[in-house]
Amino acid sequence: MKNIRNISIIAHIDHGKSTLADRLIEKYGLLASRDMQDQILDSMDLERERGITIKAQTVSLTYKYNNESYKINIIDTPGHVDFSYEVSRSLSACDSALLIIDATQGIEAQSIAHTNLAKDLGLRIIPIINKIDLPSADIPSVRKDLTEFLDVNDNEIIEVSAKTGLGIDKIMEHVVEKTLPPQESDDEYPKAFIIDSWFDNYLGVIVLVKVINGKINPKQKIKILSNQKEFVIDKVGIFTPKITYLDQLEAGDVGFIIASIKTLDAAPVGDTITDVKAIEPTPLPGFQHIQPRVFSGFYPIDAKNYQESKKALDKLSLNDNSFTYEPENSDSLGHGFRCGFLGLLHMEIIRERLSREYALDFLMTVPSVTYKIETKNNEVIEVKSPKDLPDENKIKLFLEPIARINIITPAEYLGPVIELCIKKRGSQKNLQYRTNSVEISFEIPLSEIIYDFFDKLKSSTRGYASYDYTVIDYVESKMIKLDILVNKKKVDALSQILHKENSDKKARELIENLKVLIPRQMFEISIQGAIGSKILASTSVRGFRKDVTAKLYGGDVTRKMKLLKKQKEGKRKMKKIGNVDIPKEAFYEFMMPKK
Repeated sequence: MKNIRNISIIAHIDHGKSTLADRLIEKYGLLASRDMQDQILDSMDLERERGITIKAQTVSLTYKYNNESYKINIIDTPGHVDFSYEVSRSLSACDSALLIIDATQGIEAQSIAHTNLAKDLGLRIIPIINKIDLPSADIPSVRKDLTEFLDVNDNEIIEVSAKTGLGIDKIMEHVVEKTLPPQESDDEYPKAFIIDSWFDNYLGVIVLVKVINGKINPKQKIKILSNQKEFVIDKVGIFTPKITYLDQLEAGDVGFIIASIKTLDAAPVGDTITDVKAIEPTPLPGFQHIQPRVFSGFYPIDAKNYQESKKALDKLSLNDNSFTYEPENSDSLGHGFRCGFLGLLHMEIIRERLSREYALDFLMTVPSVTYKIETKNNEVIEVKSPKDLPDENKIKLFLEPIARINIITPAEYLGPVIELCIKKRGSQKNLQYRTNSVEISFEIPLSEIIYDFFDKLKSSTRGYASYDYTVIDYVESKMIKLDILVNKKKVDALSQILHKENSDKKARELIENLKVLIPRQMFEISIQGAIGSKILASTSVRGFRKDVTAKLYGGDVTRKMKLLKKQKEGKRKMKKIGNVDIPKEAFYEFMMPKK
């Protein structure tokens, strides 16, 4: 074990994490040059296009130092705030982390969040400044910020160019010297920790593990502690980054297990695996079941695609434990699904994958968060959709989730950022100046940041701001359910839960948007925003008017009045019995966030 080093790479989006991993694999991996490609650890097209890591990957490299051979396991981590639990699990399998900072951008929000997480887990941080070959690189100010942020000496910072390979050797030398080898526990039986798991069409569930103690071999019977399920191991191995099968995995190794596991639920991320003979084994700390935070209704645009949609969502949930779905019905939109996600990026990725991999288009309802309701019977219930809300007279307390958001922005945009956060019911908690930027933190209701907050933040800072958020608590709040009525009939798909303070303005905005989208009929259509029986805002779509007096060519005026009166009565009757069909295109326009 003394010659094993488990490390992770943490960085903000586009700071060069995947490029640096490519250079290390190219130099120290067992991959032929013809098999090498850019972003080798990113397996999805989406990851390559967007420059983000969605699924954690690992690779085992061999490095010779002072006539000794070292095995360096790199555990890649997802970069985005939505996947912070997976990041924490990947980091807890490591002993040190390479912190990469772009020399042209400086320290960004996600770098700070993940570094603090790594420090809390007791990891050694190795600071690296990347992109030093670029003309716009500001190395002195980035070095200054890093020494202050990490409280390290200036000579501990490594300067590299991941693109050209400059300075790469220093990194591996540093890793061997500064990273402690993994510590073996004193358990009697083998024990391993699940870093990640995913579904393979041919092999079933592949479980990525770090072996904490003992040896794990094929034919060994194992138990997963959280659900007590038992499996027999078929194969074990490592990624180099190609799949390489081995006879066994030893303590300190990071590799994979294949054991005829059929569902991801059976091997949740962060869980502990042990030998089936172990008596009262203690689970490793930090495990929790992943709970979706953002919910949205997904309705197939073509109703004929319902069964195909169900199969596609089923396959995606096999590959992503944090994505949930259940069938849902809407009077306006027909049959669909209520889907749960970790955040907005996660939702966008699922929608994009459904479109690309299965050629399915969905109409999405406005995203909502999980609220908690305390009823007058002192019962606490979770509400994921406006439909699930109990009657107002049964509600004692409304609790909404609060997020702590850290924003890093150039100092000149500080005013617009504070203004935006206060508009979103935020309260400022901290403010810190760095060399070329400001770090500011707010506590904001999660419902205020899941819809258009990040678009507005990017607009008000010309794209320079970066952010990171964590859900910290539930607090009591004055929330209401806003219903949209079309011709006095409630349109369930348009109902929203929002804060009482904003309800009048929001109701007016929604009905004015809808007014433009509903096609005119032969009669007048009323559109109203209401809380229970109280109407907050009202407007109408004027009906077409047929000229019933066109056939008259003179005569008494009473003939004209008689025809107009008859028309008026007909319209009143038509309005009473006429159904307003809102086309799906109108829902699509209404629900898609305005860019």
